[in-house]
Amino acid sequence: MKMLLMVEFPHEPFNAHVRSGKIGEIMNRVLETIKPEATYFTEQDGMRSGIFLIDIEDPSEIPGYAEPFFLNFQANCKFRVVMSAQNLQDAGLEELGKAWG
Repeated sequence: MKMLLMVEFPHEPFNAHVRSGKIGEIMNRVLETIKPEATYFTEQDGMRSGIFLIDIEDPSEIPGYAEPFFLNFQANCKFRVVMSAQNLQDAGLEELGKAWG
């Protein structure tokens, strides 16, 4: 199942990792571990943020994605299920509309 993993990094300890010169090493290790299909970094509500497209087969995999961010950055992680355009076409919206509209 495709999911967006949205991560908000608190200023600390992120700033400390930047100052120590270890941010690249830590972030590379995390990305090599979670192997996202796509990675974007941005700002969200005044905080550094990352958006990662991941593919999980079982909910038991979620801690493996979240813990590297929790333990290294004390980050907040949010998981959102996403659909492709094809997934939306396959959802049967017309039939749902007839049944529930």
